[in-house]
Amino acid sequence: MNQERIYNILLGPHVSEKSSVLAEEANQVVFRVARDASKDEIRQAVEQLFDVKVTGVQTALVKGKTKNFGRLRGRRSDWKKAYVALEAGQEIDFLGGE
Repeated sequence: MNQERIYNILLGPHVSEKSSVLAEEANQVVFRVARDASKDEIRQAVEQLFDVKVTGVQTALVKGKTKNFGRLRGRRSDWKKAYVALEAGQEIDFLGGE
């Protein structure tokens, strides 16, 4: 897989209460990913970018919410997230701290 595709697959980490609990208890990381990305592409991208070993990938399509803007109705875009399970003893530190 070429380097440009890797950066187009992983859009960024998804930070929430649920993702924080998963990181601590299940050694999983949650990413926002491109809607056309396959599980195998996500696995390869994470392994190459962060130099970790991935044991599993689960994906979920998140439907965009309907919002009101004054009298107008709008809709947020649908997006995809990936739950990436890492091997025991491996972790990804997004903060870069000690």
